[in-house]
Amino acid sequence: MKVLIIEDDRDIAELVDYNLRQERLVCEGSSSGADGLAKARRLIPDLIILDLMLPDMGGLEVCKALKNDDRTSAIPVMILTAKGEEMDRVVGFEVGADDYLTKPFSPRELVLRVKAILRRVKDRDWQHSKLHTFGKLQMDPAKFQVKVGKNEIRLTAIEFKLLQYLLGSRGRVATRDLLLDQVWGYDAALTTRTVDTHIKRLREKLGEVGDYIETIRGIGYRFKEKPD
Repeated sequence: MKVLIIEDDRDIAELVDYNLRQERLVCEGSSSGADGLAKARRLIPDLIILDLMLPDMGGLEVCKALKNDDRTSAIPVMILTAKGEEMDRVVGFEVGADDYLTKPFSPRELVLRVKAILRRVKDRDWQHSKLHTFGKLQMDPAKFQVKVGKNEIRLTAIEFKLLQYLLGSRGRVATRDLLLDQVWGYDAALTTRTVDTHIKRLREKLGEVGDYIETIRGIGYRFKEKPD
């Protein structure tokens, strides 16, 4: 996924860029509001990290422009700024910001907030996607519906999200920690045993296609790349 960083402080921009690249995110940078707007319209990133105090135009003005443009209105914006007063936060959210983080900041907190936003973006894209078919398994995120053949399978919200993530990343191994992060959320006070319990229940409910979810011993789980 791609993140656009609009920040004129080179040191901070590099710090943000470095930490996000460690999470295998693609980063683009801009040091001014006008250039940032142009890049946002050209690249259509999955997230924009925006400083409020830019050399040519204010970050709030940039955010307004992004939200008033049909091409960029759906892109989430995280404001990253030294302006930490309550009124600054209120105004930031009023103009359409999705999150607000003040400087100085913890790189770890930044990464967790970014991942949470991108997870919501991914869920939103799935919710508006068409029916997904994999062998005998059918998944319709828009209807919150799963079928095996002609039989509808009733899943809990977590089971649905777990299946959704595994199916969406089929062929790739997901560690238990990754599943906790992607499905339950980074602040969930859970253990990896929680993942194993839910995988077991999910397989039982899926019945004959339960073996689509493979156990990678000592690591985690993987959804088959191709159906039988």
